[in-house]
Amino acid sequence: MKSRTAAAMGSGKVEKKQKARQNPKNNRKPLGPKSDIPKSKSKKKKTKNNHNHQNDTDQIETKTKTTVVTGNNNNPPPPPASPRQQLSYFLSQFQSANGVQLSSLELESVKDSCILDVSQESGQDVMRLERYIKEAFGAKWKEELCEGKLIEGKIEAGSPTVLVVAASALRSIELLRGMRSFTKECHAVKLFSKHMKIDEQVSLLKNRVNIASGTPSRIKKLIDIEALGLSRLSLILLDIHTDVKGYSLLTLPQR
Repeated sequence: MKSRTAAAMGSGKVEKKQKARQNPKNNRKPLGPKSDIPKSKSKKKKTKNNHNHQNDTDQIETKTKTTVVTGNNNNPPPPPASPRQQLSYFLSQFQSANGVQLSSLELESVKDSCILDVSQESGQDVMRLERYIKEAFGAKWKEELCEGKLIEGKIEAGSPTVLVVAASALRSIELLRGMRSFTKECHAVKLFSKHMKIDEQVSLLKNRVNIASGTPSRIKKLIDIEALGLSRLSLILLDIHTDVKGYSLLTLPQR
C-alpha cells in the first residue's frame, strides 16, 4: 500500500520513501492512526489547532477583562444614604402609597434623629442587621435585647423593643435570621397569619418579648385587641425589599 501511495503522489516522493527505508529508525512501525497522514498535512493541522487555541485564549482573556472593568469602574456602588435622605424617601413613599399629604404639624415630630444611620454598604445582607441594632441601643443592647425575664413596672409582657415590619411571612423570617444572637434566651415572636393562629400569638405575647417580626395586617390586629404593646418600642425596622413582582412594603396592594 505504501508504494502505491508514493507512486500516485509523484516520483520525487518515491525517492524520499526509498531513502527513508535505508534508515533503520524509519522502519519502526508507527503507533496510532496518524501514520497514514503526510507530514505536511499533519503540520498544517497542528498549526491550525494552535491558532484556534490562541484565539480561544484571547477571547477568554478579553471577556474577563470586560467583566472586571464593567463591575468595578463603570458601575460603582451608590453612595451611602444619609438619615435625611432616608427620611425624605420614606415620607415620599408613605404619602404616595396612602394617598395623603402630611401637614407641617404632623411632620414636626418626624426628624432626622429618628432615623438610624445605616450605610448601604451592607447591601441586602440581613446577617449584618445585628451590628446596626447594637449601635442603636448602645451600651444597654444586651439588657434590652437578650434578657428574658419580666421586670415589674419596667418590662411589660408582649411589648417588644424591636418591631420588624415586612411585606410577607417569608421575608419576616429571613430578617429574624439576622438577629439570632439576640434571641437565644428570649425568643422572637412571629406576627403573621401564615401557618399561625392569632390565639397562639396572643399566648406568646403574654411573656417578655424583645424582638417581634411580622406583616402589617396581623400586627395591626394584635395591637387592636391589645395583645401587642408598644410601651417599650425603641426601634422599628421597615423592610422595603422588593419581591419578584416588584412590590415592597409601601407599594403592596393589600397590606
